[in-house]
Order: sequence, then C-alpha cells, then structure tokens
Amino acid sequence: MRLLVVGGAGYVASLVVPLLAPRHDIHIFDRQPPADARSAHTVAQVTDHQALCVALREIDAVIFLAMGDKRFELVEAAHSNLEVAVVGLHLVLDAMHRSGVPHLVYASTMSVYGGDLLARRFGDESLPPDSDHVYGLAKRLGEAVCQSAVRRWGLSVNALRLCFPLDDAAWQREAVATDGPILATAASDLARLLEAALRHRDGFQAFTTSGDYAERIMVMSKARQQLGWAPLARPGGTDAGAV
Repeated sequence: MRLLVVGGAGYVASLVVPLLAPRHDIHIFDRQPPADARSAHTVAQVTDHQALCVALREIDAVIFLAMGDKRFELVEAAHSNLEVAVVGLHLVLDAMHRSGVPHLVYASTMSVYGGDLLARRFGDESLPPDSDHVYGLAKRLGEAVCQSAVRRWGLSVNALRLCFPLDDAAWQREAVATDGPILATAASDLARLLEAALRHRDGFQAFTTSGDYAERIMVMSKARQQLGWAPLARPGGTDAGAV
C-alpha cells in the first residue's frame, strides 16, 4: 500500500515506520526531515494545503501521527496542538478528498479522557471523552474533525486511542518493573494495530487500545472484534510477534 505518514519524522513514527516499511511504500510528510534522508519525504507544515495535495498524489491511505508542542505548561503549546489537531487535520482530510484518497488512520489517544487513567475503568468506547488538558482536548477535537470529514466527504477514518507507545525493549523493562496494569503499548503491537486499521474501513470508528493485555483498566473488545487486534506483548517475552 502507498502510505503518506503525516508527522512521519516524530517519536511514534520512529517506532512504527521501520516495522511498516517492508510491506508498504511510505512517503513521510513532516516539518522536519526524517532521520534517514534517503526516505521519500516532503518537508512542510501540516497546514500547507498545497504541499499536502502534491504529496497525496498516487497515495492509497494516510496515517496521521502529527502533534504539537509537548511543553504543555506554555501558552504556545495550546496554539500548536490545536493548530495541528484541528486546522492541520482538517486540511489533511480536505486534501485527501480533493486527491481521491479515501482512508485515514488517526493517532488519537486515551488521554481524550481526563484524570489518572489508572484510577478509571474503560468498559467500551461509548464513554464520552472528557479531557480538559490541552493535549487531550486537542485530540478529542481532532476526532470531531474526522467525524465531520466522514459525514461530509464519505471518507473512512479509524481513530486509534493510543496509550504510551514504547519500543519493545523499553516496554519489557516497564512491564517487568510494575506490579499493576501496564497501559503502555509495545511498538510491535502498535505496528500490528496500524496494519489492521489500514485495512478496516467503516465510516468513523474510535478504538480503545493499550498494552493492558489483561484488560484490568481498558477493555479492548471492539478492537478485537472489528480489527482482529489485541496486544500480544507480555512481561518476559521477546516481542509482540510479527507485524
């Protein structure tokens, strides 16, 4: 599949793009060049509609991993995150519509829910997102932008509510060190999730996802039923299996 990965030079992309690359023709779109400059890429802002339209030529689907400033204590972070998750995401979807690209996988977050996630239980996706933190707020507004694009243009979007992505070695260290549920998601599990979400196309769908394999905090039955996905990483294991 020919994929445009928006935010493809960032942290989450660094975990999953190497795992997706053997199966897909990947073009990276980011304001920074990728670590491997030999990779096909476009250096531009996510709000550059013309650059998006050019990059979307001959693309089959889009993965949206872009996010704003992580220094959330700064006022600038509110501007940055809302610009990326609302304006930028809308422009990506608009450019997809104009370019005939039908499907987007949106990296949302379980932080669309407020408070300490370990102190809550998420039985299914019907629980309304309620975060007022700038990051969670921006991401849940991004989900609304995706829903609007599905209604208006007939695109399909899977919003994956991700939870603390880590490379597999870091996941193992955290899993072995904790006595309670582990919510972080191993990179190999995340890559499998993206593969499944690229294939599944049914309007707008949001999915609870995490590395909570015992589902003590987060029930992931919808992801199992619709995507055929569940986290495979286990403490003491080597990895989460092949992508």
